[in-house]
Amino acid sequence: MDLHQPAGLFEGFGPNPLDPLGPRTTHRVAATSTAELRTLVRQQCPKSPGIYGMLDRSGQLIYVGKSKRLRIRLLSYFSPRNAEEKAGRIIQAAQTVLWETQPSEFAALLREQQLIRRWTPRWNVQEIPKRQRPVYLCLGGAPAPYFFLDAMPPADVVASEGPFRGAGKMQRAVDALNNFYRLRDCSSKQNLYFADQLQLFELEQRPGCLRYEIGRCSGPCVGQCTRRQYDQQVAEAESFLDGFHAAPLETIRETIHRAAEMRQYELAGRMSRDLVSLEYLHRKLMFLAAARRKYTFVYSVPGHESEPDAQQNHRGVWYLIRRGEVCESIVAPRCPEEFQRARRRVTHWKRVLADPENHRAASPFPFTLSLVAQWLRKQPQELERTFHPSEAGRRYRALARS
Repeated sequence: MDLHQPAGLFEGFGPNPLDPLGPRTTHRVAATSTAELRTLVRQQCPKSPGIYGMLDRSGQLIYVGKSKRLRIRLLSYFSPRNAEEKAGRIIQAAQTVLWETQPSEFAALLREQQLIRRWTPRWNVQEIPKRQRPVYLCLGGAPAPYFFLDAMPPADVVASEGPFRGAGKMQRAVDALNNFYRLRDCSSKQNLYFADQLQLFELEQRPGCLRYEIGRCSGPCVGQCTRRQYDQQVAEAESFLDGFHAAPLETIRETIHRAAEMRQYELAGRMSRDLVSLEYLHRKLMFLAAARRKYTFVYSVPGHESEPDAQQNHRGVWYLIRRGEVCESIVAPRCPEEFQRARRRVTHWKRVLADPENHRAASPFPFTLSLVAQWLRKQPQELERTFHPSEAGRRYRALARS
């Protein structure tokens, strides 16, 4: 999925892979004055849940947001109280307002995050310094994986977690982790030579950086470790990423204590800054690890029924959530024929959840982990709507009765 807005006029939000009710119509109103734009929004925008966007005079998408009541949220941008705030500045720059209804607030939240990542509208990131924008902690890079940061995790990584705020703070944590696990952090152009790797000719290799010489890297570029040894270090790093231990933090605390006793205050200060970054990372990893352990189920979200503008919005949706990440969705069945079609997909979900090989399988939508965890933490009553795929028949009958 393209992470940057293409040049030229904005033609639409694009497909939504997590909306089984789509495709949806993008409604838009345009005016040369703010007062006229407000009138059109009041007349035409429904109170349904959904997402909205703002286009500037050149037709570029400058902002994306979501709301459980679109009309009320959009009209708030025109309030005199917001004239000097971010909302007021956005609406002053906008000439077109567009929206897309969604069946629920949860669906709108998923769609908003997906669109921000796809289009990166400037007002969604303008007031967020680059160092504070969300990043993912990734463990990957064949044939010798290492920790690095990315705006979106590549498909071929060993593991990834996030998103995390603060690229500067996270980069310090990445450096500390690569040093602790003695993983490389060199360019992908660096040639690697494991000790057990067969070579036609014995060549004298030189390290690509100083990290091997000061004991902070295993030296896979100079044949100082076998592939098996390096893979063991990667497995330990992955265990930390899964929240199973806090060995790097414990080691750094001991180093700080020893440095202070020996009056090596510069070292103690540097390691203290590393510790602060790792403590933040570990807290977030524990939160995400708890979500992965707890949140594997089907989440039944009812459709929105207060606004008769779109028949689509009256339909509920079943989301497959595996290890905290939204993976797929289907329309919640309402009659025997629909249930027979849904049952085939739900049976597949049941097999997916039972297969141990899928334990580490990543969802196509990794950003949904943090979103799901925060949504259910704020609204724990929503857990009552969850069920295992084997309970789909009972849930369907209860839905049909209601």
